[in-house]
Amino acid sequence: MLLHIAGLWLLSSLDATGKLLVLGGVPVLMVSWFRYTVHVALMTVTVVPRRGRAIWRTTSLRGQLLRGALMIATTVLFFSVLGRLPLAEGTAMNFMAPVFLMALAPWLLHEPSRLHRWLGVLAGFVGMLIVVRPGAQLDPVGVGLGLLTALAFAFFQVATRRLAADDPLTTNYYGGVFGAVSLTLALPWFWRDLPLTGWQWLLLGSTGVTGFLGHWLQITAYSRAPATLLAPFSYLQIVAATTLGWLLFDQLPGRTTALGIGLICLAGLGVALTEGLRARRLENL
Repeated sequence: MLLHIAGLWLLSSLDATGKLLVLGGVPVLMVSWFRYTVHVALMTVTVVPRRGRAIWRTTSLRGQLLRGALMIATTVLFFSVLGRLPLAEGTAMNFMAPVFLMALAPWLLHEPSRLHRWLGVLAGFVGMLIVVRPGAQLDPVGVGLGLLTALAFAFFQVATRRLAADDPLTTNYYGGVFGAVSLTLALPWFWRDLPLTGWQWLLLGSTGVTGFLGHWLQITAYSRAPATLLAPFSYLQIVAATTLGWLLFDQLPGRTTALGIGLICLAGLGVALTEGLRARRLENL
């Protein structure tokens, strides 16, 4: 649980760094390129020597490429969202992804439709409406991009589930390589020579480090504890996002917005806990 929570804080640090850089005038695609290339370089140095060619062994190359494309889309969209919305609100909207996933699961994953899942979808939707209500003073483009990000992330989770038979490190490496190669090919179209400070260059490099370490801690956590135990703790990321948003950007959600954020988190948390209890009952039968 501690590894999982530490990974969430690192990934929130990645988000906060991306927001700082985008607000500082660095193009979103440049930030994304650094995030993936440094990530892949670190995995190549630390993981590939131990795994060798086995790191490329997959049950579905097409599935890995699709997941890689969705991973890039999610990253680019979310960094764009953070350039327009406060960190807490942007992260909360991203938590709509599990809600979208619950709604899509009966059709895309052929999972049974259950009442508690639909109640979670309804509660999460109401929470989202509270966050983006008229008078919330949120950028409407940022809100639209936030919903698009959550939908892309839901499809990304579906793609990840379909690759469950692959080694998690293999899936992580494929996603990173796909992102690095794709963005490198597009580099001539979005690269800009900017008068960046030494601090900004350091922040750019750190995106790959925090991304790599955050995902590595998540993988390690899930290798040591059941997913049903760890899933509820994922919603602690909103605490990390709110804290970093306050410390770095002096942004705190208002009471009504905090209510909506809490409702989104409780919707996902309630479904996760119900699923965990149901799985334990089935194991005991």
